[in-house]
Amino acid sequence: MTSRREPSPAFVDDVTPSRPPAQVEGDRLRVTLVNHSTVLLQVDGINILTDPVWSERVSPISWAGPRRHRAPGVRWEDLPRIDLVLLSHNHYDHLDAATLRRLSARGSAEFVVPLGLAPLVRSLGATAPRQMDWGDHQRFRGITIHGVPAYHFSGRSPFDRDRTLWCGYLLETAAGSIYFAADTGFGDLFEQIRARFGAPRLALLPIGAYEPRWFMAPVHMGPDEALRAHRILGAQTSVAIHHGTFQLADESIDTAPRVLRQSGADESFVVLNNGEFITLTR
Repeated sequence: MTSRREPSPAFVDDVTPSRPPAQVEGDRLRVTLVNHSTVLLQVDGINILTDPVWSERVSPISWAGPRRHRAPGVRWEDLPRIDLVLLSHNHYDHLDAATLRRLSARGSAEFVVPLGLAPLVRSLGATAPRQMDWGDHQRFRGITIHGVPAYHFSGRSPFDRDRTLWCGYLLETAAGSIYFAADTGFGDLFEQIRARFGAPRLALLPIGAYEPRWFMAPVHMGPDEALRAHRILGAQTSVAIHHGTFQLADESIDTAPRVLRQSGADESFVVLNNGEFITLTR
């Protein structure tokens, strides 16, 4: 009732889709922002997707709910083989049923999900999703996957709040460690992750859907907090996620990157547009 949303353009036609390579070998790490929290990570011959969303809306219904303001940065037909899908929680802007059905139909991907999400993901076509608790770890083709805490919540209806877990992931790879924070509020978890795993080579940190602060602060970092998290983690490179495609809170789709720059972020905290990528070496 008190919301004062900044206006966003209905659609911004400024995305130049990129065509990722089939795979990346050795200790190089290619990071492509598809949109929102969907990132394609390519390392040591393995292709990883985080929270994949290609749908027009992030909603339980196809004709209403948050609609995309920008196109995906990788066309579906240009998406390489996907080996591993990391799902952080079950909100519609992170667990998109239509996209997961399409990925499952490809038949090549394994899915890693928080506790309690395996039945839903299995119903969307995944054959044997791996469930993880905070503190768990699993191996996948030379990569060690750690489930790590996040300050957030779960739910896909008014009746299932916090029935399933939410989490971030820390990956130990040939190119160094990768931290996918997913959705989280700010807190001491960044100090804990740094103490346990050391400074990550790459951190994917959310910066958007943060206004109004009185409501969003417990579950979504603002850009200034994401910058603090970057510095606490000691990440060599951070890439901003959770911005630019869907307006899920009061700020406009392009406010968060501007505020991040105004907060003093330097070249070690990268803001990519949909379709842009960086290649990191160890």
